[in-house]
Amino acid sequence: MLEQVLVPDVGEAEDVEVIELLVAVGDVIDTDTSLVVLESDKASMEIPSPCAGTIKSFAVSEGDKVTEGSLLAEIETGEKSQPGEVTQTSDPELVNAAEEQTGASEPDTYAAANLAPRKMEASKVILVPDVGDAQEIIVAEVLVHQGDALENGDSIVVLESDKASMEIPTDLAGVVQEIFINEGDEVREGDSLVTIVGWVPIEVVAQNTTDIPEERVESTSEKTARSDAVTSVGKTVAVKPRSNSQSSKYQDQETKTGGVHAGPAVRKQAREYGVNIIEVAGTGRKDRVLKEDIHEFVKARIAGKGSSGGSGIPEIPQMDFTKWGEVENRPLSRIRKASAKNLHRSWLNVPHVTQFDEADITDLEVFRKAQNLELQSRGAKVTLLAFLIKAVVDALKKYPQFNSSITSDYSHLIVKKYYHIGIAVETDDGLVVPVLKDADRKGVTQLAQESAELANLARDKKLPMNAMQGATFSISSLGGIGGTAFTPILNAPEVAILGMSQSKMAPVYDGETFNPRLMLPLSLSYDHRAIDGAEAARFTSHLGAVLSDIRRIIM
Repeated sequence: MLEQVLVPDVGEAEDVEVIELLVAVGDVIDTDTSLVVLESDKASMEIPSPCAGTIKSFAVSEGDKVTEGSLLAEIETGEKSQPGEVTQTSDPELVNAAEEQTGASEPDTYAAANLAPRKMEASKVILVPDVGDAQEIIVAEVLVHQGDALENGDSIVVLESDKASMEIPTDLAGVVQEIFINEGDEVREGDSLVTIVGWVPIEVVAQNTTDIPEERVESTSEKTARSDAVTSVGKTVAVKPRSNSQSSKYQDQETKTGGVHAGPAVRKQAREYGVNIIEVAGTGRKDRVLKEDIHEFVKARIAGKGSSGGSGIPEIPQMDFTKWGEVENRPLSRIRKASAKNLHRSWLNVPHVTQFDEADITDLEVFRKAQNLELQSRGAKVTLLAFLIKAVVDALKKYPQFNSSITSDYSHLIVKKYYHIGIAVETDDGLVVPVLKDADRKGVTQLAQESAELANLARDKKLPMNAMQGATFSISSLGGIGGTAFTPILNAPEVAILGMSQSKMAPVYDGETFNPRLMLPLSLSYDHRAIDGAEAARFTSHLGAVLSDIRRIIM
């Protein structure tokens, strides 16, 4: 009989293209031999044969566009099969596993997914969730394999952005049917990660088999076959490992691209732009080519440059430092690399000016220490940073241009009516900036508690994406380390950032005599396109006045 092979569920992918036919008409194939390779804007996938037989015909050619349910090929099996029947297997490992779960007294044969006598139900594609304004989201780790059995809530992948790492769980118990991503791939909201096929237990029909050895050692290839169980319409088959001939085809395909690491969407973009991806220098993990690299390559070609670097600024010469002594190459974490890009972009695009000032916090420190004695029994503690946040919010209300962003055409200021304060936190991987939301609605004690909690989450790499979004103004505190002043770089599109250095005792003249006062150095960097120097001086003066007498906040 003729078995038709159709395009499976491809999730929300569009423009699915046939990029390679792996077999030819007349080829004799086994069950699960890969027939074609499909590529969408999100992933590449091999389509396996649901049965053994001979390729009768292909309904597609390389370059064709297909959709779910489209006919790919017809296979002549030479035997009849009934809908819903279970394909037999003589693999004793599958048989023994099925016996253990059903308690069967006679040797039975099952088509198995992860050794479970279960019926595959509706599948679900797990997508990249809402990640806010995070950019360059990379698949840091794939935690599952095809055929793995998962429970609801099990993590499937670890995603990493320039701000944080996050694990993506499944909300469906079942078997991993298909994995669309690899470690190092760049993804975005809505991209497909894996397909999970939900399951329910069913009554399995026992069929006798013969010549089953009592014991044998399972080979590596058999473990792969057993874990890579695939479900097709109406039947379940145990997948065999890819043959050497099939593997060589993909090695040949990789050779054609010069061993370049790039995702399907990036390769598709390169083809559309007429770019030879071998010539593009990748800036992603393990030199993976990203979409931005394609853009830069094209811009450089249009500008008549020979490489993707430049932007009109002379490059720093590359030096061979080993000529002068021993060196060590320390790879930067993804957060540090992303921070470098963001800070460089902000420094080149924003005209920074820094206003330096001091605030007398002598009385504030006395009050803070007294409050901490009262709060000690409750296990609470207020910090200088919490008072500073409260004072900053008061200053932002008086000078709203500091709580704004400038439009790209420099025609308007977008003044925000909410006060979300970003707090720079040092971690082992680099600097991250969690955001205290609605700081104007919270007291000093609550601000101290929440800022401490956010800092701990940041250091433990457990900050959710939405905890680092929406800041209207940022604070960078070096008070616990030292220093007298510094120039913090703006976290664009914010227009201002406040730096706080270590407070120190200093003699201050009151008009008659010098008195010892505790002075807090302040460094306010601002976007000169949105803020004038006089406004910045008024802002720091007001901030200093509030910190010198915190009672001003209630006026």
